[in-house]
Amino acid sequence: MNVERFGDIAKITLPTPFPIGDVNVYVVKGDRLTLVDAGVKTKASWEAFVYGLSQLGYTPEDLEQVVLTHHHPDHVGLLDFLPDEIDVIGHRYCANWLSRDEIFMKEYVDFLRALYVQLGLPKELEFRPEQIGAPLKFACEYGKLTQEMREGERLFGMHEWMVYETPGHSQSHLVFFREKDGALLAGDHLLAKVSPNPLLEPPLVMTEERPKPQVQYNHSLRKMLELPIHIAYTGHGTEVKNSHALIARRLQRQHERAMSVYEMVKEKPMTAFQVCQQLFPAIYLKETALTLSETVGQLDYLQTNGQVEAQMNDEGILYYFPV
Repeated sequence: MNVERFGDIAKITLPTPFPIGDVNVYVVKGDRLTLVDAGVKTKASWEAFVYGLSQLGYTPEDLEQVVLTHHHPDHVGLLDFLPDEIDVIGHRYCANWLSRDEIFMKEYVDFLRALYVQLGLPKELEFRPEQIGAPLKFACEYGKLTQEMREGERLFGMHEWMVYETPGHSQSHLVFFREKDGALLAGDHLLAKVSPNPLLEPPLVMTEERPKPQVQYNHSLRKMLELPIHIAYTGHGTEVKNSHALIARRLQRQHERAMSVYEMVKEKPMTAFQVCQQLFPAIYLKETALTLSETVGQLDYLQTNGQVEAQMNDEGILYYFPV
């Protein structure tokens, strides 16, 4: 059984091909029948989704809108299988990722290629466009954002739910909070068993400064401490019933990880890639993008706190050193 009911919220658990495992999507009965997130684009995911809907007495044609917590492939893939007329609601950053037009994808590739040079990757590990193809084949190809949501607004068709912007894990991340029962539709912002990886992504406007996802994520976590959250319905795994305690642990552990990075750069100036090799000696070659995101996140945190600085050499490579 891949369905659980929580009052007017139903969770459908869908398989994914990713290391994180199954993804949760939610059917919420409000003024409009709403799907929150849309799984990956695989036959197995679609069949599990249709079966889950049937257990609730619905078909895909009954859904009136999809609300996205963020744009990552395991949350948008089934948009390709849903009726064309369905409304899709999310952060404005999602729009480019749903359509993935040629201009945007070139800008994205150019951003990552230049960034990887700055981070000190050797030539044999430089960014190549084909690296983004594997996960994106599980995302939608024909998606279109029909309505943008911003912080402080109430969800269309779900007027009890307030929108909060929570960038960090992704630049498009939103969560939705219902005050009357303390319910939070958390996406990947809060997960019970693992800390979401704040991923390196380009800014909404390519000419703007690179986002610092770990710093953003910490700010977004602290924002949740201001809400009386009773239960968080997560994008992966089980529900979180002690959100504030979990957030405190996440912030403390991240700080401790950053301090270990600080000790590394105290010894000698280092590139982000050199730090990454020490932090993740067993997996940095296999999971270069993820481990680099984690590493840069710690360096951004230290730099924002005034503990390290970065200086670019003549080859365009950044070296980090203590203040």
